[in-house]
Amino acid sequence: MASLRETMARNGFESNDDYEFQVRCLLQGPADGIRTLSIEGDGERRKTAFATALAHALERPHVLYHDFADRTRALPEVILPEAQDEYGRKEPPIEPLDDIVSHACALSEAEGVVLILDQLQAADFREHIRIHRLVRDRRWQVRDAGYDANPRHLLLFLISEEPLYHALQRASFRVWVSRVSERRLIFRPAEFGLASDAVPLFAALGELFRALAAAPTRSEMQKLLHDLIHQVQTEADLCHAVFGRCEGIDRQRLFAADTAPALTAVIDALRAYIGTEQIEIGGD
Repeated sequence: MASLRETMARNGFESNDDYEFQVRCLLQGPADGIRTLSIEGDGERRKTAFATALAHALERPHVLYHDFADRTRALPEVILPEAQDEYGRKEPPIEPLDDIVSHACALSEAEGVVLILDQLQAADFREHIRIHRLVRDRRWQVRDAGYDANPRHLLLFLISEEPLYHALQRASFRVWVSRVSERRLIFRPAEFGLASDAVPLFAALGELFRALAAAPTRSEMQKLLHDLIHQVQTEADLCHAVFGRCEGIDRQRLFAADTAPALTAVIDALRAYIGTEQIEIGGD
C-alpha cells in the first residue's frame, strides 16, 4: 500500500518529509467542530500544492478551492435570475466565498469534502471571524439562509501568509511546509541502477547539497544523475543542472565562491566515474 508521501507525490507535491503523523492527529484527534488544518511555512505557493495534494490523497470525492487574492468573480455553476425582495428591490449577487462555502456544506451532508481557503491574509478580518463561526458552530450563514456542515464529512484547509484570527488559529491543527524538504535522504547508487563505483560521486553530491542547505527528493536526484552522466562537463554545467532540477535551490549561494570547491569535487568524481577526460570546446 502506498504511503501518504508517495500518494501526495503522485498528486503534485513531492517532499522527503513525511506528514503521516500530522494528518493522523488532524483526522483522529478530538474536535468540537469542523476539523481544520492551518498550513504554515515558508513555501509560498508550495503550501497550496501541499493542500491540493493532501486533499486528493485523502480521496475525498469533492475538493473545493477559493483564493482570496483572486479578485475576479467566479461564475456560479447555475446562473439564477436576479432576486428581488418583497418591495421589488434587487438583491446583490452572492459573494464567491458564500457560494463555495455553502456549496461545501451542502455536499458534506452525504459525501466527503475538502474546502481549501487560500491567501487568507487578503481577506477582510470579518471573514476570519465568519470562518471561525463555521468551524465552531458547523453552520454558514448567508443573509437569511443557513447552511449546516456535517463535521464527519467536511475538512477545512486554511493557508495564510500572515497570522490567522486568534480564535480561528486555536481551533486549527497547524502543519509546517518548508520551501525545501527538511528531511535529508541518504541515496545509494544501487537505488538508481548504478554500481558501487558511483559511491564517490554520491558522496561528493551529498557534500554539495549540504553546502547548499538543500535536500533533493528521489525523483530530483534521478533526473540530476541523468544530466550528470549524459550532459554535464563543467562546474557551470553542474550549477545549471542543480538549479534546473532541484526545487528550492538558492541560486546566489549556488554560484558563490564558497560553493566552488564542492562543485569541483563533484566534477572530479564525475570524471573518475565515467572514465573520460574533459573535452575543451573552443580556443586556439
